[in-house]
Amino acid sequence: MLQAIFPSGAILAAVTAWMAMLASHVFAAENSHPYGLELRPLAKPYLLMPDGTNGAFPALLSQTGAFKDTRNLTPGESLIPYDLNISFWSDGAAKSRWISVPNDAAGRGAKIGFQPTGEWTFPNGTVFVKHFELAVDDTRPDVKRRLETRLLVRDATGGVYGVTYKWRADNSDADLLETNLSEDIVIKTATGTRTQTWYYPSRQDCLTCHTARAGGVLGVKTRQLNRDLAYPGGVTDNELRAWNHLGLFEPALNEADISNYTKLARADDSTRSLEDRTRSYLDANCAHCHRPGGTVAYFDARYDTPLAQQNLIAGQVLINQGIDNPHTIAPNDIWRSILFMRVNTVEAIKMPPLAHQVLDQQAVALLRQWIQSLPGPPVLEPPMISPRGGNFDKPVEVKLEDSEPGAVIHYTLDGSAPTLSDPPYQKPIKVTGPTILRAKAFKHGFTKSITVQEVFIIGG
Repeated sequence: MLQAIFPSGAILAAVTAWMAMLASHVFAAENSHPYGLELRPLAKPYLLMPDGTNGAFPALLSQTGAFKDTRNLTPGESLIPYDLNISFWSDGAAKSRWISVPNDAAGRGAKIGFQPTGEWTFPNGTVFVKHFELAVDDTRPDVKRRLETRLLVRDATGGVYGVTYKWRADNSDADLLETNLSEDIVIKTATGTRTQTWYYPSRQDCLTCHTARAGGVLGVKTRQLNRDLAYPGGVTDNELRAWNHLGLFEPALNEADISNYTKLARADDSTRSLEDRTRSYLDANCAHCHRPGGTVAYFDARYDTPLAQQNLIAGQVLINQGIDNPHTIAPNDIWRSILFMRVNTVEAIKMPPLAHQVLDQQAVALLRQWIQSLPGPPVLEPPMISPRGGNFDKPVEVKLEDSEPGAVIHYTLDGSAPTLSDPPYQKPIKVTGPTILRAKAFKHGFTKSITVQEVFIIGG
């Protein structure tokens, strides 16, 4: 019978194709793909958004075409959900993500330009939707408040623009923001409450990170989507394969190659090295700016760039923050590692500089552990000065202390950097007038500490 239908030699190929098609349908039916999709969905270019910044922006999230039930956050039929290996730090917020890639009823779907490394390219009219919620009860992390939903649109010129919709208190809809906004969010704790400031970005703020140099789109690339998907019944798949199965890529993937593609490592993935986890964090949080031709700096944070070429370890810095012998990463020395210093603060020198009000404690711990694992001599911690500087009504006695037994602290009172020629600390220092007290610890066999200082104003 088959010989009557197919020419000789084509029978095996026909049967193989038929069995593959059948297996595909059985797999989808029995295992229920998490996307709920067997075929690529229809998707209108831009949804209901304008094709550029000169168009009229919908005033409400419900008018953008992203959700068919906005109150219940039910995405429209054209949206495909996705997630990343490493999420950009957003002050502890939980995020949900979707993408809409133009595709018409005739099957003339635009394609994503796939690259095994580097950035992908996206057709004009692609819309990325990212939704933010914040846990507002430390004792019940499942209790979350909707904050904002952002849309990033690949416009008609091949650039991108972003808009922010701020959710109403009753979760009925979200309103378009015309500019940036800061809001204090009250969070319940085990002993009372605390307040966290949330920053809603403006359209101009979006372009601070979503630069042309970074391809406009930041997270959606091979090393981020090379990740497992879970099906009911314990079956797993790969997100790259799922997108390939939907026909989103040009060129289509050879799925046998997926296992050879790079994937970023989570900070808590103990199966991956400290180096891999740290470089993955830097890729997701810094590489959109810190790359060749990007922001004014000397290091390249992209994971695709080999460590030896990233100019991270012992790398030159542009701004030394007043530290002696600083580097981007100083081996075994967190105090001379400017990158660590800037991640470990929410003051003016913080990184990333935008929409960052809460310290990423997991990232700080990871960076500290990696830096201190790098080969290098032991380093003295900076001396502790107490009390801290400030205005005092009368003379004050200042104490200096170092945690390393046998370390000797030398100090100055004229603002100069302490050396071994300056007085060693032996007893509390009486400060009677305006003074810049600077101190540094020394010990044979150790790298000297960085200089610390406090300014005292007496009777001011």
